[in-house]
Amino acid sequence: MFTAVVTGTHITVWVISALIAVGIGCSKYSKYKSREKMVRDLAAMDPEQREKLLGRLQPKLQIEIREELMKRFRTKTDL
Repeated sequence: MFTAVVTGTHITVWVISALIAVGIGCSKYSKYKSREKMVRDLAAMDPEQREKLLGRLQPKLQIEIREELMKRFRTKTDL
């Protein structure tokens, strides 16, 4: 018959793995919330100011935010 022996090492590995998973989850959630806030703030700006601010961002991030603005707020941005 199979007997599982749980040692302190097993428990330590599981605890460390759980802490890493929680840390990654919190990081992704924080990034999501800040991106949502940025998109809402950009939607509320006048078009000139929005384009000026978008022009300062990295190209990949610009595209993602422009797509989100179009999808959620039907806001036209110059591509």
